[in-house]
Amino acid sequence: MTTLAKDAPRSWEIGLEEYNDLPVVASDIIYEGAAVGENGSGYSRPLVAGDRFQGFCTEKADNSAGSAGAIDVRMKSKGRIKVAVTGVTGVADEGKKVYASDDDTFTLTATSNSEIGSIFRWVSSTTCIVAFERKTV
Repeated sequence: MTTLAKDAPRSWEIGLEEYNDLPVVASDIIYEGAAVGENGSGYSRPLVAGDRFQGFCTEKADNSAGSAGAIDVRMKSKGRIKVAVTGVTGVADEGKKVYASDDDTFTLTATSNSEIGSIFRWVSSTTCIVAFERKTV
């Protein structure tokens, strides 16, 4: 196989299932920017370690006075996000899996945490661009 020796414009597909709206658990608030998890019964909540990752909340979903499913949370289910990731030391960590232990704590440690994606680019210190995607299984 020969590597490219000139530009090769390609067609790209973007935005496929990038956003999603899913029902929120009863009596809870999911804040903008929060990692969202599925509670095991099909409802979304601020991510708890072990949840199936659904995406990142794009606008506050306040269901504090509602029953389960009374409102939906709007989230980005696939993309890249800039976050601090515990355990990152530099550019050599690019490609490593990233996990969440709650809706705002990200780490390289798997244990009982929820996988959300991988380090796409190291920025500085523990700050990284993380490529994430909703887990469907």
